[in-house]
Amino acid sequence: MRAAQAMTAANPRITIRFAEPDDVPLLLRLIRELAVYERAPDAVVATEGDLRRHGFGRNRQFEAVLAFLDGEPAGCALFHSRFSTWLGRPGMYLEDLYVTEAARGQGVGGRLMARLAAIAVERKWGRIDFHVLDWNPARGFYHRLGMEHLGEWLRYGADASVLHRLAAEDRN
Repeated sequence: MRAAQAMTAANPRITIRFAEPDDVPLLLRLIRELAVYERAPDAVVATEGDLRRHGFGRNRQFEAVLAFLDGEPAGCALFHSRFSTWLGRPGMYLEDLYVTEAARGQGVGGRLMARLAAIAVERKWGRIDFHVLDWNPARGFYHRLGMEHLGEWLRYGADASVLHRLAAEDRN
């Protein structure tokens, strides 16, 4: 918490707060901007209803914080908990961190990461995990914060078609 408070004093132009249901249109806009930045403009199929249901409904699947620079939307971070069997406790999975083009280089990303770290510490979560595209210049930003690429670990996953194929093989 102290790091986030110190950063507030250093740059009072930046404010960070938890997203609320009325922020869903803004969240979706920022998610779409991130997809454009990540060279996948047509990949976002999420709707406002999806975000409302999964982020603000009874069974929340994610949380989000929003950043504002001089009162204008400047970025967001969406995250959820995950469990580490090795640590024996939850951790944070950072799904998306995005800073608008106009706000880059003004401390918004650092403030978002400080807030996420404070949330993890407050909740006694043991780590923050996330993925970064190999060409993304933000990798340097993460390194400056003390975060590192876990070189031996490779990302694996399955899309809906694979899930359906595998589920059809379930004999239970």
